[in-house]
Amino acid sequence: MLSTTAVTDLPYHLQQKHVSSETAPTTHLSQKAILSLVSSNCNNTSIHFLKQFHGLILRSGHFQDHYVSGTLVKFYANPFLNNLDFSLKVFDCVLNPNVFCFNVVIKGCLENNEPHKAIECYRDMVVRNAKPNKFTYPTLFKACTAAQATNEGLQMHAHVIKHGFRGDVHIRSAGIQMYAKFCRILEARRMLEEDGESDVLCFNVMIDGYLKFGNVEAAKELFRSMRDKNVASWNAMVSGLAKCGMVNDARELFDQMKLKDEISWSGMIDGYVKEGYYKEALEVFYHMQREEIRPQKFVLSSVLAACANLGALDQGRWIHTYVKKNAIQFDAILGTALSDMYAKCGRLDLAWGVFGKMKKKEVFTWNAMISGLAMHGKAEEAIELFFKMQREKFRPNGITFVGVLNACAHAGMVEKGLEIFYSMEELYGIEPEREHYGCAVDLLGRAGHLFDAEELIVSMPMEPNAAVWGALLGACRKHCDVELGEKVGRILLELEPYNSGRYALLSNIYAKAGRWDDVANVRKLMKERGVKTTPGISMIEKNGAVHEFRMGDGSHSQMKEIYLMLKNMIDRIEMEGYSPNTSQVLFDLEEEEKENALKHHSEKLAIAFGLINSKPGSTIRVVKNLRVCEDCHSAIKLISRVYNREIILRDRVRYHHFRDGSCSCKDFW
Repeated sequence: MLSTTAVTDLPYHLQQKHVSSETAPTTHLSQKAILSLVSSNCNNTSIHFLKQFHGLILRSGHFQDHYVSGTLVKFYANPFLNNLDFSLKVFDCVLNPNVFCFNVVIKGCLENNEPHKAIECYRDMVVRNAKPNKFTYPTLFKACTAAQATNEGLQMHAHVIKHGFRGDVHIRSAGIQMYAKFCRILEARRMLEEDGESDVLCFNVMIDGYLKFGNVEAAKELFRSMRDKNVASWNAMVSGLAKCGMVNDARELFDQMKLKDEISWSGMIDGYVKEGYYKEALEVFYHMQREEIRPQKFVLSSVLAACANLGALDQGRWIHTYVKKNAIQFDAILGTALSDMYAKCGRLDLAWGVFGKMKKKEVFTWNAMISGLAMHGKAEEAIELFFKMQREKFRPNGITFVGVLNACAHAGMVEKGLEIFYSMEELYGIEPEREHYGCAVDLLGRAGHLFDAEELIVSMPMEPNAAVWGALLGACRKHCDVELGEKVGRILLELEPYNSGRYALLSNIYAKAGRWDDVANVRKLMKERGVKTTPGISMIEKNGAVHEFRMGDGSHSQMKEIYLMLKNMIDRIEMEGYSPNTSQVLFDLEEEEKENALKHHSEKLAIAFGLINSKPGSTIRVVKNLRVCEDCHSAIKLISRVYNREIILRDRVRYHHFRDGSCSCKDFW
């Protein structure tokens, strides 16, 4: 280790831009020894040592050795040190820098997210007549991509041809990737087919470009034409198809792969999650575990998202344990995914625990926690967290306000919600978007202020979308305003003619009013337009496996026991005063048929399954894809009291914690 008395401040060096290469050395260290010392001691966080070595290099007279000065510039440009400007000043002091020095500073600019500076450095290189080499252009193509500098990218390609590097596969693959990012697929393909041999890397990049551009058939054709495919070729196809929404095609290729790496598994899992195939994502993860592939951080984040959406608490807790046992670092992404999973699985206590222990938080971390509190009806806690994030110097964004406004809406905090809504632009400079107006309309509508909600829609500075009108229609259903509901319903059927939920909501309004002819007309219109209803699905986890239930589906292996438990369950709550709310049935059926339909709703089947397969007194957690109906809400309150169970039901809108015959939503949902 060098003495701490070595030079650490370098004003003389920075003032003397043209330091003579003949400066007499004050030490006898050779170039090789200097390079060895610098490389072995200047790690990612060693700015102190780096400055000492800088002084040593000056004293030794080796600064004008391009490999020594270039190495010094490289270490100063390390993005972990956030010291690019000083690195460039040091570079400016090098006399007639060679290609090594230029390559180092170009790469340093790119790694420090300064792609424009990398391009400027290349211009300086051309002016100085410093001849580039094959290591220069891959970085420059990436810089042009990052800077979206299309014209400069075209010029770089011309320079590659001029200097005779068109056959280099690394240059070619970076160029193909650049053209693909510029959506110039023809130029990318032309570069692939230029003179010279294109290796598998170039083909893989071209396939990836095709798929990102949505040209699936061209990608498939190129993949089939490849003589030599490696695992990256298959990964490019699997991930690309999944990102294009073609998860079935991706799975077919995935199953054909003889050799899979972690990227293969994570690509398939991530594809399923992004397309909403959460159960399938978990199934792939189970197969991955059986193959003894150790999942890394980015895979676990996707799996946690699947667990969150399925309510698969046991699997989520297993991942938490795995992370701790394997000493995987909790970064903001993984920590947020874990906290979000616990909140969406009904364990706010565990979500708070993860959130509180996170050393590094981002705005999206706070947003996830605020949204979790909102869904659980914890409006005051959500608002407090909203102000706490600001005290800790995090600036809220548009997503933050969606979470806070939803919290106010679910708790009926109209005045506070409107105060926050109108403060968006006044205090935070964030112009409300349609989503925020939808939240404000929902806030007013839930509280019964239907006229004010409609007035707010009319006053919007932009055209209201279906989500905004949908919030008002939901309020009309809740408060039985048939006239306004009919008006809004007609608007929605024009905006979203194939959204079955809009028809169902309008039918529900008519059904509650006993207007069965209108119900029939809505259903006739659905049939004419070919609109299919979304079936109600309820999910419940047992021993890490997720079980799904649909009304009328008898495929479950325990269905006989489930129906026996369901009958017992209904009999017991009827003794407590339960009477089926037949206004929820959207068909003009006989009263007995209506009651039978209500008794077999998917959430009741899932709860019956939970009662059979869990210990007395334990919590039952159910996730439903649609809103819980009023009848099921009333029934589950009684079930929680009769069976002395806490039942946590997450529907499309929010969480309901049922305990001792009451619900956390206080019947305000």
